[in-house]
Amino acid sequence: MECLDLTTERLLLRPLSLSDRDLSGELRTNPEVVKYLGEPMTPDGVEQYMPVWIRRGGPNGCIGVWRASIKVTGEKIGTGALLPLPIEEEDTNWDTIIENEMPDGDTEVGYILKQSAWGKGYATEICRCLLRFAFEESPLNEVVATFDIENRKSRRVLEKCGFTDKGMRRAYAHEAPDFRISCDQWIANGQAG
Repeated sequence: MECLDLTTERLLLRPLSLSDRDLSGELRTNPEVVKYLGEPMTPDGVEQYMPVWIRRGGPNGCIGVWRASIKVTGEKIGTGALLPLPIEEEDTNWDTIIENEMPDGDTEVGYILKQSAWGKGYATEICRCLLRFAFEESPLNEVVATFDIENRKSRRVLEKCGFTDKGMRRAYAHEAPDFRISCDQWIANGQAG
């Protein structure tokens, strides 16, 4: 499925591909990077999951994972995603990502950055870019997000992007923060381009 490349002032977001094994390995095997996401993977585990992580669904490939790189240098710094939010499962149900079909339930925005990219505003830039794509190029009318309650930096990214804290909810098989933004809120916040 052909999916749009997305751009920000500093970044290029392209659909994740098998050629991004290096980035996926750097992200998923680093204990600090996955501190709030679960246990680090082995290189073999990353290799096994790559075909799953590159799946795309929905119209215009709006459901899936993008690789983020710095425009000027081409350096791969992380990933951003719009994926079905799991409720009673501990990970995304990748079987629900089907070409040209929107998955049932909530769609979550997420991002993972390598350590050298932390603290530079890239997560906020990726999140805003994916929201713009979600609300301008896809049928999504709302995007949700959740995070480990101790991950204050992720909470701050979502607040900067205009998400509303709705309390707690069930996600990833436990109680987690429930952050949401509707297309109308996004437009009212002056995000529409």
